[in-house]
Amino acid sequence: MIPFSDEDLLPPVTHIINDKIAPMLARDGGAIQLITVKEQKVYIQLQGSCVGCAASGSTLKYIVEKELKEAIHPELEIINVPIGMEEKLEEL
Repeated sequence: MIPFSDEDLLPPVTHIINDKIAPMLARDGGAIQLITVKEQKVYIQLQGSCVGCAASGSTLKYIVEKELKEAIHPELEIINVPIGMEEKLEEL
């Protein structure tokens, strides 16, 4: 069990995504947006050249998930929100 509330998780998750992950993805024309942290799940959306890229699954697992789990907590769940599903998170 993760010992942090969603409110506790939001600042460090935002920092890591904006300051570490986003610049890495931007070098290849990709982008990432933090949708929300809800019930200790981090909802993100890969954008730009990441959309439809064959390597986007690897990006999610080996960059986004790895950075967040190592820096914050190993039990964090990271969910990629497909474009158009931003208002339907409960369906993911």
